[in-house]
Amino acid sequence: MSGFVEKPEPIEVPGLVHLHTGKVRDLYRDPDGNLVMVATDRMSAYDWVLPTPIPDKGRILTQLSLWWFERLTDLVPNHVISTDVPAGAPADWEGRTMICRALDMVPVECVARGYLTGSGLAEYRQTRTVCGLALPEGLTDGSELPSPIFTPATKAAVGEHDENVSYEEVARQVGAETAALLRQTTLAVYGRARDIARDRGIILADTKFEFGYAGDELVLADEVLTPDSSRFWPAATWQPGRPQPSFDKQYVRDWLTSPASGWDRDGELPPPELPQDVAERTSAKYVEAYERLTGTKWA
Repeated sequence: MSGFVEKPEPIEVPGLVHLHTGKVRDLYRDPDGNLVMVATDRMSAYDWVLPTPIPDKGRILTQLSLWWFERLTDLVPNHVISTDVPAGAPADWEGRTMICRALDMVPVECVARGYLTGSGLAEYRQTRTVCGLALPEGLTDGSELPSPIFTPATKAAVGEHDENVSYEEVARQVGAETAALLRQTTLAVYGRARDIARDRGIILADTKFEFGYAGDELVLADEVLTPDSSRFWPAATWQPGRPQPSFDKQYVRDWLTSPASGWDRDGELPPPELPQDVAERTSAKYVEAYERLTGTKWA
């Protein structure tokens, strides 16, 4: 089983049409046809949207995405029009709202990996490949790859799991020209972000992007380079051969799979509420990622 433990009712705002309730974001359309993206404090793990919010998570994701968008505009345009809160919306939407261009979205999760971990590591251990790309022998958990690789995945619905696919499958689905542009742009953005993060003592192990088209123009969409969509590791403690400390939801995952939670990941019951200290420590991880990357204090 998977999905929402408790699916929230959409907030009604005059003039806005609710389109979708996602794992983290709520999506609306405004009278001008633009998309209104609202990042909530919801947390997902193991294909479940958990019942416990993470304090300030949505604002951190939004503000960090906006910070990155500014540093990537020479590589690829983005979908953000403004951050104004629509009239009549709750005050809580401040700082977590983006008004965005409506795009023709490409149905591919564009993943870039510079280090081996996660689902890539699991595949490598079986076949010495990731998404059909052959890798050298002798790599282990946390190993840096000879060069970054493009490892796309299908986009899954809430409660389902993204599945890694080959580049050839992407080309079959979206066409050779679009597939090539996705790979080129994904690796260019990853390279820029990796270097920025490295200068701040952080390893960007992997990340995923979403793209859409505005006419013939490829546009970077959704969130970008946040702890929800990326693995950030402190460079000072990086040590291949073991799981790395991280600035993301790993703290929540570890608690859910610990005896303390009492939850059976393979059972029928949904995950329990998070203890307050787990939620607060996870929030602190997100804040630390924001502050270390941007060099500014989270207010």
